Amino acid sequence: MSTLHLIPPSRLHQFVQAIWLHAGSSAEEARLVADHLVAANLAGHDSHGVGMIPSYMKSLAQGFLQLNQHASVAKDAGAVLTLHGHHGFGQVAAFEAMQLGIERAARLGIAAVGLHHSHHIGRIGHWAEQCAAAGFVSFHFVNVMGDPMVAPFNGSDRRFGTNPFCAIFPRPNAKPLLLDFATSGIAFGKTRVAWNKEQQVAPGYLIDHHGQPTTEPGVMHQAPYGSLMPFGLHKGYALATMCEILGGALSGGRTTHDETLVTSHDAIFNCMTTIIVNPDAFDAPAMQEEAESFLDWVKQSPQSGDAPIQVPGEWEEQNRVARERDGIPLDSNSWEQICDAALQAGMPQEELAAFRALTQ
Repeated sequence: MSTLHLIPPSRLHQFVQAIWLHAGSSAEEARLVADHLVAANLAGHDSHGVGMIPSYMKSLAQGFLQLNQHASVAKDAGAVLTLHGHHGFGQVAAFEAMQLGIERAARLGIAAVGLHHSHHIGRIGHWAEQCAAAGFVSFHFVNVMGDPMVAPFNGSDRRFGTNPFCAIFPRPNAKPLLLDFATSGIAFGKTRVAWNKEQQVAPGYLIDHHGQPTTEPGVMHQAPYGSLMPFGLHKGYALATMCEILGGALSGGRTTHDETLVTSHDAIFNCMTTIIVNPDAFDAPAMQEEAESFLDWVKQSPQSGDAPIQVPGEWEEQNRVARERDGIPLDSNSWEQICDAALQAGMPQEELAAFRALTQ
């Protein structure tokens, strides 16, 4: 089984930033990418963290990911903005999209932002947290354009992406309520983590290329490919379908079909439609009191076991506290892949050696 390393978050951030500086990113782009990837690991979502770097480097080498691009306005309709990501880092395009949406919501009370043709925008909760930090509620519908990995309900092969849905509710005296999940039973990145750790996944999440259930994560990474399954049977499939249409088509982007299929699994392009709402625009003076009363009521339920009752977002916050204190866990296979990507980016051996010392 792969060895586990604990990496100090600040040093891991420096390493990621250095990788993309060597690859040709501007200082701001390298920082935003490092901010996002390390924050995903801190939140406990290793599937969307620094383990994505090798895939990004392959996408760059294959000509899919474009460095130093910015989101541009394709259409400005006041409360509705449509943005083009120009195949640049999603960590930049989505950040800029949320900045513009937050400004409009502050001025108008509500804003809708469609972002299309962006490279992988990563953990969607990061963008919701950006909205919540400004005091706003947000809803996010996302599709993975042309890179199917999930089988439809009653289907046996991959037809659409992991298509996340996300929503957030800010709380002035507590961490926000955050709902953020892939509409597949598990995210694709979690199969990568399991594969690198030489572990199986739980039953019910994967089928092989014959459409038969399997627990082997390799079916998502080696031909002949299998598929992820939607969560919640027909309900997850239905939500994935709505995320495909609302995230892909409504944003001005594309959906997955014969004409949009990509040839590389590293060419991850997202479209996202985001609704940002200023809660102060509602006639709801007791909103926060009502929210807290409900949360208190829920937590008063007698526990059914040893695990505590948590509200959305608490799991991530507990991970942040623990990982800031103890370090970010990375298996040795993932670490070696990231170091290889650093060399591909042009990092000198002596500089890489200094970062390698983090695991010794």
